[in-house]
Amino acid sequence: MYSLHEGSGLLLLAVLAGLQIAAECRGTPPCRPGFSEDVYKVVVPDITEKGQPLFKVRFFNCGRGGLVHFECSNPSDFRIEADGAVYAARSLQLSGLRASPLLIKASDDTTQQQWVTQVQVAPSTLSSQQVEEVAVPPVMSKDLKEIVFPSRNMDSQLKRMKRDWVIPPINVPENSRGPFPQELVRIRSDHDKNRSLRYSVTGPGADQPPTGIFIIDPISGELSVNKPLDREHIANFHLRAHAVDLNGNQVENPIDIVINVIDMNDNRPEFTHQVWNGTVPEGSKPGTFVMTVTSVDKDDPKTANGMLRYKILSQNPESPTSNMFTINNKTGGIITVAAGLDREKVPQYTLIIQATDMEGNPMYGLSNTATAVIRVIDINDNPPEFTAETFFGEVPENRVNVIVANLTVTDKDQPNTPAWNAVYKITGGDPTGRFSVPTDPTTNEGLVTVVKPIDYEISRTYVLTVEARNEVPLARGIHSPRQSTATVSIRVIDVNESPYFEPNPKFIKIEEGMVPESTLGTFTAQDPDRFMQQTIRYSKLADPANWLRIDPTTGRVSTIAVLDRESPFVKNSLYNATFLATDSGEPPASGTGTLQIFLVDINDNAPKVFPQEAEICQKPEPNAINITALDGDLNPNAGPFAFELAHRPSDVRRNWTITRISGDYAQVSLKIGFLESGIYELPIIITDSGNLPMSNTSYLRVKVCQCDINGDCTDQQHIIAAGLGTGAIISILLCIIILLILVLLFVVWMKRRDKERQAKQLLIDPEDDVRDNILKYDEEGGGEEDQDYDLSQLQQPDTIEPDAIKPVGIRRLDERPLHPEPQYPMRSAAPHPGDIGDFISEGLKAADNDPTAPPYDSLLVFDYEGSGSTAGSLSSLNSSSSGGDQDYDYLNDWGPRFRKLADMYGGSDD
Repeated sequence: MYSLHEGSGLLLLAVLAGLQIAAECRGTPPCRPGFSEDVYKVVVPDITEKGQPLFKVRFFNCGRGGLVHFECSNPSDFRIEADGAVYAARSLQLSGLRASPLLIKASDDTTQQQWVTQVQVAPSTLSSQQVEEVAVPPVMSKDLKEIVFPSRNMDSQLKRMKRDWVIPPINVPENSRGPFPQELVRIRSDHDKNRSLRYSVTGPGADQPPTGIFIIDPISGELSVNKPLDREHIANFHLRAHAVDLNGNQVENPIDIVINVIDMNDNRPEFTHQVWNGTVPEGSKPGTFVMTVTSVDKDDPKTANGMLRYKILSQNPESPTSNMFTINNKTGGIITVAAGLDREKVPQYTLIIQATDMEGNPMYGLSNTATAVIRVIDINDNPPEFTAETFFGEVPENRVNVIVANLTVTDKDQPNTPAWNAVYKITGGDPTGRFSVPTDPTTNEGLVTVVKPIDYEISRTYVLTVEARNEVPLARGIHSPRQSTATVSIRVIDVNESPYFEPNPKFIKIEEGMVPESTLGTFTAQDPDRFMQQTIRYSKLADPANWLRIDPTTGRVSTIAVLDRESPFVKNSLYNATFLATDSGEPPASGTGTLQIFLVDINDNAPKVFPQEAEICQKPEPNAINITALDGDLNPNAGPFAFELAHRPSDVRRNWTITRISGDYAQVSLKIGFLESGIYELPIIITDSGNLPMSNTSYLRVKVCQCDINGDCTDQQHIIAAGLGTGAIISILLCIIILLILVLLFVVWMKRRDKERQAKQLLIDPEDDVRDNILKYDEEGGGEEDQDYDLSQLQQPDTIEPDAIKPVGIRRLDERPLHPEPQYPMRSAAPHPGDIGDFISEGLKAADNDPTAPPYDSLLVFDYEGSGSTAGSLSSLNSSSSGGDQDYDYLNDWGPRFRKLADMYGGSDD
C-alpha cells in the first residue's frame, strides 16, 4: 500500500514483494482481483527526467491465467509497464501540469474484465497542506509502508516464480525539524511469520561515514532518519537491507534502498562577483551586447529551487532614459535597449541586478543583488576645433628648431586617448617645407616650428594653413567642421648675417718659387644683407707658413715669401690658407673662406745619395753596395738619375767603381783585390732628369771590415768600425777619475776614523779607568776572560792628559752628596813591572778609606741612577767577600749573559 505518514508530507513508495497466494493456507478468505488501493496519493520531484521511475501500483491477479494489461489516462507524460511501475514519458515539470488525477486501468485480455484506480500526483515543492488539498484524504493508518523482501522457494512442494522488482527511491525532504528519529519505512520479510528475524541496514549513512544518520529497529524493521538531512552536502544515500535469523543466517537476499534527499529552497542565489564591470562604446545601437553577470544557487538546479531569473532593479543615472539596458532573465546577459549613449554626457552607468530562484517567483523565491558598472567607451565622435581662426608668430631669419606659435584646440573626447590626441598638418603656405607642427603630448597644442633656415631677403612673411585631426579617424557619419582649420601668420625678422666667400674653398694653381710681392688674385666675400648698407673688411685667419697677405679692403692676395712645394706645410702639393671677412653691422658678423693653392713642382732640389752609410768587405767578392738617390722634386724633375764617382781625390776612382743598375739605382764595389779596414768617404756626383738638370756631390760613408765566410763583418771589426767620438771618450775618462776620487776619499775617512777611535781610548774618564772599573759593553757579552785588555794603560796611568780627567764639580743632579775626592797614588813615569801589584794594593786601601766609595767594593765605580730601580743596587757586590750569604741563583733566570755572574758569586768556594 501507498500512504502518507501522519504529518510528515513524505512520499511513501510502497512496493510489495510478491503476489498474495489465495490458497496459501486453508480457511483464508477468497482472493479478489484488483488494485490494492482505490486511490493512490504520491509525491514526486517537481522536475523529472525522461525514463525516471516515479511510483508503482499493486495489482492482485489471484492466480488468474489471463494476462493483465495496464493503461494510463495521460500516456504523453507517463508510461506504465506490465508490472505496474510508472515512469516519466518525457522531461516534466509537474508544477506546470494541470492538477487532475491520473487514471490507471487494468484489463484482462481473456475475460475482458477491467479495473480502474486513481493516482493523485503532487510535486515535492508543495507543502504538506497543499499536498492534502490536491490529494484525496489519506487513509489514516499508523502502519508504515512496508518493503517486503522478494519471495524465494518456501519448500520443495510449493514454489513461487521470482519477479523483477522495481523499488522506487524513498524521498526524504532536507532540513526537517523532526521530531527525531523519524520513521521512514518498514522492512519486512515473509519469513517473520514462522521465525524470529533480525533486520539491519548497511552503507554510507548507516554503518559507514557519515554514520548514525539512518537507524533500523532490528526486530520491527522500522527504518528511521536520526537527524536533519542536507541535500547540498549529500544528495542521496544508497543503503542495503538485510534479514537474518537469530543465528545470524541470511534468510533473504539483501535489497537495495535508495533514499533521495528532496531539495528545499534553503539557499539564496550568490553572485560570483559583487561588482561587475563592463564597457560599451558610445553611440552603440540597441541590442549591443555589454556583459554577462552570473549567479549560483546551491539548491538543486533541476528543481525550481535552483532555477534563477535575473532582472534590473535600477539604473543610475536615468539619462537619456531610465531603460537604457535590459538583461536576459535566464542567462544574465546585459544588452543595450535604447540609443543615445554619449560618453561626453554620461560616462558611466550603475545597474542594480537581482537574481531570484524559484524561477523568479517573488512570493516563494529567494533573491540577492549585485552591482553592474558599465563604462561608456569613448569613440572619436568629436573633432578637434581651434580656439581661434588666426594665430600669429615671428621668428628671426636663419634660426631653426624655434617654436614660432602655439596652436590650441579643444576636443570633447576623453583626454589622452587617440580620439583626443591632435595631429596637425600644414595644408598650405609652405611649399618648401620650412615649417612643421608637432604636437605637445601634455597640452595637445600644435607647436609651429622652423625646421629649415628662413631668409628675410627672400620672404618677409609666411601665411600657413593648418588642419587639426585626431590620431584615429572620426566615427562614421561625423565630419570635420570649419573650426578644425586655422591660419598662422609668421613675420620674419631681419638680422645681420655673416658674409660668405664664393666659391669656398677657392682653388688656384701656380708654380712654386714665386718671388715675394707677387699677386695671386682676389678672394672676396658677399654680404647677404641686401637691405643693409655695410662694408666688408678682410684679414688673415690661418697662414701656416706665413707666405701670404690680403688687402683688408679689396681682398687682393699677394705673397710675402717664396712658395716652396717641398715645405712641410704643403700636403700633396696643396697649401691651405684661411681668411676672415667681417662686416660693419651691429654686432659685426664674420665669415671664413679657404684659399687652396696648388704648387706646381719645379726642379729646385738636387738629389742626394741614399743610404749615406754602408759596410763592405776587404775583398771584392762578394762585394757590392746598392745605392739610390733622394730628390725632393717630383717626376720628371727627379729620376732617372745619373751616378758618377768624383775625380778628386784620385784614389777614389782607383779603388772604387760605380755601376748603374736602373734609372734610380746604382752599385758601388771595390775595384782592387784588397783594401785595408777603415772608414772611407766616397764622393758621388748625382744628376737628376729635370729640364734644367741639377747635380749634387754626396758622400757615401763606407766601412771596410774583415768578413766571415758569410760575408758579414766580425764583432771586433764592428767595434773598430763603429769607433767612439771624442765626447764619449772624455765622458768615460771623467767617470773613471770621479770613481778614483771617491775611493780615495773613502780610504782617507776610514784612516781618520781609526785614529779618532785610538785617541778616545787614551782619553778615558777616571771613573771609567780600566785599572779599577768593569768595562761597559754595548752588547751583553761574556766576562773579563774573553776580553783583550791593553795592559799598557794599567802600567802608565800617569800618561793620561790631565784635561781628559772629569772635573770634580761636574756631576749629575741625581747623584749622591759630594765628598772630597780621595787622592789615589800616582806611579812614576818609568815603572817597574812589579809596580802593578803595589799600585793595585795602594788603590784598594785608598778606596776602602774613601767615604764616597761603595760600602763593599772600591774596584767598581758606578754613576748614580736614582732610587726606585726594580733591579736593586749593585753595591751589594762585595769583592772582598765570597758572597756566600746571598742567593744569586736568580741570575740564571735573566738569560745566558747573567749566568757567568751567577757562577762567580753564587757558586761554591772551589
